[in-house]
Amino acid sequence: MSSKNNNQINIPQAREAMDKFKMQAASEVGVNLTNGYNGHLTSREAGSVGGQMVKKMIEAYEQGLQ
Repeated sequence: MSSKNNNQINIPQAREAMDKFKMQAASEVGVNLTNGYNGHLTSREAGSVGGQMVKKMIEAYEQGLQ
C-alpha cells in the first residue's frame, strides 16, 4: 500500500481555509488533531472528523438554497 497523499486542492489558496475547517470539525467532535501527520488517530476518530466536515458542508449548501 502506498503512503503517497493524493489529496489535491483545486485552488491552492484554499489549503489554509481547509486546514482550519478540518481543525474546527475535529474540535467539535472531540478529536485531538495536530498539524501534519496524525497517524495516531483511530479509523473511528478520522472518520468522525471527515463526517463532521461533510455534515457542515451539507448544512452550508442547504442554507444557500433558502
